[in-house]
Amino acid sequence: MNSTRKIGIAITGASGSIYAKVLLDKLSQLSATIEKCGIVMSNNAKEVWKLELENEDFKKYSFQFFDKNDFSSPLASGSAGYDTLIVCPCSMGTLGRIANGISDDLITRAADVMLKERRRLILVTRETPLNLIHIKNMETITLAGGIICPATPSFYSKPQTLEQVAATVIDRVLQLADFETKSFKWGE
Repeated sequence: MNSTRKIGIAITGASGSIYAKVLLDKLSQLSATIEKCGIVMSNNAKEVWKLELENEDFKKYSFQFFDKNDFSSPLASGSAGYDTLIVCPCSMGTLGRIANGISDDLITRAADVMLKERRRLILVTRETPLNLIHIKNMETITLAGGIICPATPSFYSKPQTLEQVAATVIDRVLQLADFETKSFKWGE
């Protein structure tokens, strides 16, 4: 496990803003292990956050935010040394653009950088049901080295609130990103 990390977070307009909120909350708690955390949100992500969570709390986090069209952002270059990009939640449109190498904004460019540099890309997909195009795009990203982690909660820990339900997904995502988390472990 790295002692300090450079991590990118991309938030798309898929339903599931609570996953992004819980992710940012947990990363705030892990800030001692994070050298840099860069965040990019699509316009739709901001609107969906306001609709689903009824606030604009995404503005309160102390991480560095980048505009979705800022191709001079360090997230857009492999030389900046970001080791992980988590797209949470990840819309199927974003997934499709990543799978097909279409870097039309900072989110898709940052994902392209992770794949070309053979670094960790985790897509927290949030869609159901899936069509064959979605499945083939997931296969393409997996074959290219990305990780597809559907936002599918677990209930072993008997979560009591929506945030606890979302945390079952985010704890798994953080484990995939090589962070040590205090979460439910099978058999404990």
